[in-house]
Amino acid sequence: MLRASLAAASALALASCATQGPPAFVNPVLPADFPDPAVLRAADGAFYAYATQTERAGKWINIQVARSADLVHWEELGDALPAKPAWAAAKQQFWAPHVLYDAERRTYFMYYSAEPDGATGKCLAVASAAAPSGPFVDSGRPLLCGEGIENIDPMAFDDPRSGKRLLYWGSGGAPLRVQELAADRLGFLPGSAARELLFPDAAKPYRALIEAPWVVYREPDYFLFYSGDRCCAREPRYAVMVARSGDAEGPFEDRSDPILEAGGGWIAPGHCSVIADDAGGDWILYHAYRAPGGAREMLLDRLRWDRGWPALSR
Repeated sequence: MLRASLAAASALALASCATQGPPAFVNPVLPADFPDPAVLRAADGAFYAYATQTERAGKWINIQVARSADLVHWEELGDALPAKPAWAAAKQQFWAPHVLYDAERRTYFMYYSAEPDGATGKCLAVASAAAPSGPFVDSGRPLLCGEGIENIDPMAFDDPRSGKRLLYWGSGGAPLRVQELAADRLGFLPGSAARELLFPDAAKPYRALIEAPWVVYREPDYFLFYSGDRCCAREPRYAVMVARSGDAEGPFEDRSDPILEAGGGWIAPGHCSVIADDAGGDWILYHAYRAPGGAREMLLDRLRWDRGWPALSR
């Protein structure tokens, strides 16, 4: 069974070949409330991580952003979305951002989730900025809204094989979905339709609810990392799973066992993102609790590849 528990206090020495990768570290790498971390290697060479809203010193931060030169030492930069969108200005519900850089437009695009004024369903949204730290400015209208929480956790991905600009999302007991974006990235491609990729399945571990898709291309396959069950309830139960496909739009073959679950003093690990270092090593960033009801802190682990599937490497 392919499982890995989390290291709480012991230092993790990195492989000597990663001379341009992260130094030795102790988890958490960001010991503060930093839920749903999404990592980006920006045009300036630094790593940026974006996270769900939080409160610091009595003040709300709508979308958190932090910067690092090595994935280990992080500087919190404040609010990447300092002005709420007009359609969600009366509420404080901003979640799960993902940022992509469009080199042709020299623009950073942030996809995130929010709850609109006058409704209780959740929406997908997009904002843009000239710099990775922001300030990001909302496009002025949501991409897609629903009656429940099915439209959250967006992840944008440029398919290196087809050239398509894709957006993945999904939660709330609904399947994970993907749809092609328009060339300007501010909406879906006219005439396109959402495709269902993976379905929740209460008969499988951690899959009664699935969410937080993150796609990685490792030739010749696409790997869909996702999380499932309860991330934030009184008794959180959460883990990271992975599925594989020969096409960015599926169908995906689901790996039966989680690749990351509770252990070593940490509970409910999940909502991950994956990034490569300069030496070509892959790393997974995710949040986890020390105890129920506490902060979701940011942790880091190395990924290895075993018989065509990712696994944690310690």
